[in-house]
Amino acid sequence: MSNGASAQFTPPSLLLTTIGLSLATFMQVLDTTIANVALPTISGNLGVSYEQGTWVITSFAVSNAIALPLTGWLSRRFGEVKLFIWATLLFVLASFLCGIAQSMPELVGFRVLQGVVAGPLYPMTQTLLIAVYPPAKRGMALALLAMVTVVAPIAGPILGGWITDSYSWPWIFFINVPIGLFAAAVVRQQMRTRPVTTSRQPMDYIGLLTLIVGVGALQVVLDKGNDLDWFESSFIVVGSLISAVFLAIFVIWELTDRHPVVNLRLFVHRNFRIGTLVLVGGYAGFFGINLILPQWLQTQMGYTATWAGLAVAPIGLLPVIMSPFVGKYAHRFDLRLLAGIAFLAIGASCYMRAGFTSEVDFLHIALVQLFMGIGVALFFMPTLTILLSDLPPHQIADGSGLATFLRTLGGSFAASLTTWIWIRRADQHHAYLSEHISQYDPATRHTLEQLGGASPQSYAQLEQILNSQAYMMSTVDYFTLLTWVFGALILLVWLARPPFTAKAGPASAGH
Repeated sequence: MSNGASAQFTPPSLLLTTIGLSLATFMQVLDTTIANVALPTISGNLGVSYEQGTWVITSFAVSNAIALPLTGWLSRRFGEVKLFIWATLLFVLASFLCGIAQSMPELVGFRVLQGVVAGPLYPMTQTLLIAVYPPAKRGMALALLAMVTVVAPIAGPILGGWITDSYSWPWIFFINVPIGLFAAAVVRQQMRTRPVTTSRQPMDYIGLLTLIVGVGALQVVLDKGNDLDWFESSFIVVGSLISAVFLAIFVIWELTDRHPVVNLRLFVHRNFRIGTLVLVGGYAGFFGINLILPQWLQTQMGYTATWAGLAVAPIGLLPVIMSPFVGKYAHRFDLRLLAGIAFLAIGASCYMRAGFTSEVDFLHIALVQLFMGIGVALFFMPTLTILLSDLPPHQIADGSGLATFLRTLGGSFAASLTTWIWIRRADQHHAYLSEHISQYDPATRHTLEQLGGASPQSYAQLEQILNSQAYMMSTVDYFTLLTWVFGALILLVWLARPPFTAKAGPASAGH
């Protein structure tokens, strides 16, 4: 890490440095949501099913999670500024390759690369911001970074929708090229004279290898399971066994190695254990909502990508307004209460969505998203403070990294499971509704008459109506399930024990 001299370093322009560092984080966080509204278009253009299209999301998230634990080792080996610049430039290259991809395997491969090189971007932005700001202003710097990570998910769906509709989906990746080049150039120019201390530390290659194989195999099983009929397929059985064996070796090795790539021993601390469970559960639910809503609006409700983006975007308005106040006044309250209110608000928004019908209008959808913003604003800061509260100061950075790793992994698994639940329930509802369709049934005959008589076109329209209703019922089922999940999180967070005072150290791992 930085030595005393580099900790006192001040760049020529603090403003330009902040802009350069923040832009890189904005670009990376934007990439976690910008593709969500473009998925139906990408899937259609590359000739794959919507379910296979979600690999664009999960491949980025899982490779990003696996790369996160390497950040500390890389920064000590090569220096923080150099790591930041190279990660940014490689992210630009990977984004360009995603834009020129001609098939789904190509795009997924380049998204994996993009996720890997994006791993160090957020932690390095946070570390360098803390390093260049004087101690009295570090809170402000981290609040600004939190603001960037809140604004990016709002901008993602709107920007992704507008680019997809107005130009073509590759531009959602090409947009990173000028942003990344500018960020890397500014940070290099401002930080090139910063003193660097590097050290060679042993690398936990066995831990890293078992993590990559174990988590990678599990993600493939989750992504391919529905296509291959789960455990009826030998591919899924073998994949599951490989994942289970390698993850078991990974856990045992990490608990016994002197320099683990992921410090699992932190789970002996009660608040870290409870706080991380709550963070991963809450973020997975939040990620699932952001994934399913734009898909449903476009594939079943006839929204364009732009309008789907506009419908989901209000979720970020209240967090932008509330975040500075939450940062300033949260310590006056019991943080379990604030986190509980967050889960109550998000759970209530899911309950409202469970009451949606295919007649629901744009304003109603947007207002529920706006209301959910209360929960998002109150979720991250209290939860992160709780999970770091009982760690010794020298383990704060490790705890922050491990929580970010698990949260990112939770989002990736949630994307796969959400898609599977949504499509599976829709198929079940479709089968049930089809049982009642018969030319001898008066209701069916009446519907066919309204569609212009018993013609092939009328039957095709009837099938379309059935499909739309099946997905509507599946969407209701999914949001009912999430209502219960967030209800359980309200109870879980109360198992943490005060005091929740933040200790010295880089104690804020962002969104």
